[in-house]
Amino acid sequence: MIDSRAIIDSSARLAEGVSVGPWSIIGPGVEVGEGTQIASHVVIKSNTRIGSNNRIYQFASVGEDPADKKFEGEETWLEIGSDNIIREGCTLHRGTGFGGGYTRIGNSNLLMPYVHVAHDCIVGNNTIFANNVGISGHVEVGDWAILGGYAGINQFLKIGAHAMIGGMTHVSNDVPAFIIVSGTPPEARSINAIGLERRGFDKDTIQLIRRAFKILYKKGLLLQEAIEQLEPLARENDQIQLFLDSILSSTRGIQR
Repeated sequence: MIDSRAIIDSSARLAEGVSVGPWSIIGPGVEVGEGTQIASHVVIKSNTRIGSNNRIYQFASVGEDPADKKFEGEETWLEIGSDNIIREGCTLHRGTGFGGGYTRIGNSNLLMPYVHVAHDCIVGNNTIFANNVGISGHVEVGDWAILGGYAGINQFLKIGAHAMIGGMTHVSNDVPAFIIVSGTPPEARSINAIGLERRGFDKDTIQLIRRAFKILYKKGLLLQEAIEQLEPLARENDQIQLFLDSILSSTRGIQR
């Protein structure tokens, strides 16, 4: 299952059932979990831990040095969970010493062709990044978020769980959980109701999230006033608490 034309560093550790295609290069400090499939012409540069049952397609560049002038060759890592699909041409960079040393990608994510995940990013589970999405350094993306094709996320931003970013949207503020942001300039449009329905959210919870959206975006309140109205709802419902936490954790200002 390891093609004879692949080049694999002696320090790399490949578990049972890993397959590697021709002309792929696996460098030092790489660990690959059971059942992961690595196609042809893939480069896994160094210091990368990959879980089980991932599929990495041709011409992906994984674990490359961070594209940051502050990086001076210090030991940093890329960690990828299990059951991810990493399509052709994706570029996934390691962290920087300045940013904590790690880039982390969780489980069951779909990264479509030519996605870029920069240094020190943290990507949750069950996300979808459509073609040519680019997330800059130090970005956090919550579970179940969806980023449309050619979307771009500025550095140090947070995209909340279950949020959705429209195609070709350039995001320059934090996006709270559950919110759809799209357009140029970007605007918060509504909640990701269809996505929530598909994930089994009940109608009452979705309606409560709609109410929270209206408090934040439709009543003309100052941010602190909106937070004060959301707090009683958050005490009664975990999803509203998630929504409120994504607002309170913002350090760059939320998209309003």
